[in-house]
Amino acid sequence: MTALLIHLQAAGTSLVLDARGPRPPAILHWGAALGDLADADLAALAGAAVPAVPPSSLDEPLRLSTLPALAEGWTGRPAVRGSWAAGPARPAWRLAGVERPSSGAVVADLRSADGLLQVAGEVSLSPQGVLRMRHTLTNHGTGPFLLDALDVVLPVPARAAEILDFSGVWAYERRPQRAPLRDGAWSRETRHGRPGHDDPFLMMLGVPGFDFRAGEVWAVHLAWSGDKRLWAERQPLGRSVLGAGELLDPGEILLPPGGSYTSPWTVAAWSATGIDGLSERLHGWVRARRGPVPPRPVVLNTWEAVYFDQSMERLRGLVDAAADAGVERFVLDDGWFTGRTDDRRALGDWTVDAARWPHGLHPLVAAVHARGMDFGLWVEPEMVSPDSDLARAHPDWLLGPPGAATWRHQRVLDLSSGAYEHVLEGLTALLREYPIAYLKWDHNRDLLQEGAAHRQTTALYRLLAELRGRFPHVEVESCASGGARVDLGVLDLVDRFWTSDSNDPLERQRIQRWTGVLVPPEHLGSHVGAPAAHVTGRTSDLSLRLATALFGHAGIEWDLTTASGEQRLEVAEWVRCYRRLRPLLHTGTVVRSGGDDPDRLVHGVVAADRGAAVYALVTLRASGAAIPPPVRFAGLDPDRRYTVRPLPLGGPPRTVQDRPPAWLLDGGITLPGRLLAEVGLPAPLLAPQQAVVFEVVAA
Repeated sequence: MTALLIHLQAAGTSLVLDARGPRPPAILHWGAALGDLADADLAALAGAAVPAVPPSSLDEPLRLSTLPALAEGWTGRPAVRGSWAAGPARPAWRLAGVERPSSGAVVADLRSADGLLQVAGEVSLSPQGVLRMRHTLTNHGTGPFLLDALDVVLPVPARAAEILDFSGVWAYERRPQRAPLRDGAWSRETRHGRPGHDDPFLMMLGVPGFDFRAGEVWAVHLAWSGDKRLWAERQPLGRSVLGAGELLDPGEILLPPGGSYTSPWTVAAWSATGIDGLSERLHGWVRARRGPVPPRPVVLNTWEAVYFDQSMERLRGLVDAAADAGVERFVLDDGWFTGRTDDRRALGDWTVDAARWPHGLHPLVAAVHARGMDFGLWVEPEMVSPDSDLARAHPDWLLGPPGAATWRHQRVLDLSSGAYEHVLEGLTALLREYPIAYLKWDHNRDLLQEGAAHRQTTALYRLLAELRGRFPHVEVESCASGGARVDLGVLDLVDRFWTSDSNDPLERQRIQRWTGVLVPPEHLGSHVGAPAAHVTGRTSDLSLRLATALFGHAGIEWDLTTASGEQRLEVAEWVRCYRRLRPLLHTGTVVRSGGDDPDRLVHGVVAADRGAAVYALVTLRASGAAIPPPVRFAGLDPDRRYTVRPLPLGGPPRTVQDRPPAWLLDGGITLPGRLLAEVGLPAPLLAPQQAVVFEVVAA
């Protein structure tokens, strides 16, 4: 086999892979770009990377491969675990060949010493500097192979000594948590049959103190909508790694002779400029994969407006109020189908309720279309109520044994059964009868069934793909009790995430801030709720609610018929503003203030050509200083001049000041980008729970 030292380089990132064999390839470097290296330089690097041999260790230097195993001296978590009928398999892997399907990709053919197992390891580096890896394991033995784990393990340097990942609960997702990396493994596992509200989401390992704008950081995300694990591990041997893989239950993957299993993609990125640098790479990669998206229409969702109180009479006024405000998509939420008067019944019976809608949904759709909006509909296809015609007719389609626990008074449909065709044809019938442009696809409970997550997730992906093939014009939102299924695996099949069930703008500020590290804002639904938030009961000014919902795929979840005339005018002006700014908001670079300040947040989006930007200053609580720090406008071209002006939304924010900063008295100011980014401008003294938005335009 030809000796290979491979250097992949893109967007300031380098990956150097030693695939000379006979052992599995090893990543010699993943991080800052190394420039154009001659073959001799790569050979010298590979030679220099051989470490010393410490006392009481293997007699050969430890070489951490892309498939680390006990046989090579790695006593951390191995990449492959499984067993034959006779006992556990602990293969010693050997490199059988290397392919280069493109200039940015490598596929390594690895075989166990006994020839019974084969792993194809795929590695690629995108033009944005995003690394992707996955493995395919094939059983060449004569008996079945029980696979326990097939994971991606990536080395990181010792200076990456601080972990940041996420936890959360319903309506409070993506809560960051930090810790130093110590000897051993920091391992996060989710067993929900979906990523869950406590999803680790994006595990970062960086130099201590890294923040949004500074510090080296490495990160991994598993592009998968089922059970998963992410971990960071430091071994006393002197090696640190980040790992990711599907979390498999015992017996979940049994490979017959000739059978194969392909792991989900692990998506990884490195940044020298903090968390925002990760976002710039990841957002650019997502956008390049999906291609240009149509303008994200302003949505009105009926859930927090009317709940289950549905009828043509009840909704006619809301349709008109939405259209008057400039809404472009009207979405009918839960409660439209047969017998669905509350959340305890009728899931699975996907026919329009004749009592509430004697003429079907046609009159409502006609009214929506007459006012220039398209029509969307809520569904929860993976679930069934025990009190439903479907459950009574097909108890064998319910996941789990008879009498299994309900959650939100519902069970899960086993999509590996006849339920798959039932759901597919039921949704097909709806989409053929009604001109539906959008499905809000909900998933309101954990599976709570061992051995089901893999088959349920793969069936979901197949179902979504088949529906998208039949109805390519229909957009789909992934909602899972809010934000419990937000990942890059399902994003290949949906257009939008419902970021959280909380519309409280104060909670949403942090939820959107951290969810947006991975997912571009155009894919994150963000709605203006009622003055009193449904989940928290907290009352918020309209200006804060509008400023919060602006920075995403904007919408409304509020009964506008109850709003005052002045409020409706302010909402209409906000819609016009969003529609004007969305080309910038949904293609630009997201920037954030350096730290996670408990008092205030500063965030914005800078146009790709850096000719304009929009920023928000949000106060979370009373300031710890009488005069807070200036607002710094990150991401601008340092050599261009910009005019900064406040952008009124929903009336002026409340302030606690005798006089505003001088520059605001003049209505704005023009300064060089370098000054605005490094020095900043004095901030207005906002009261707690207030926001002000600034529009910045190159002079």
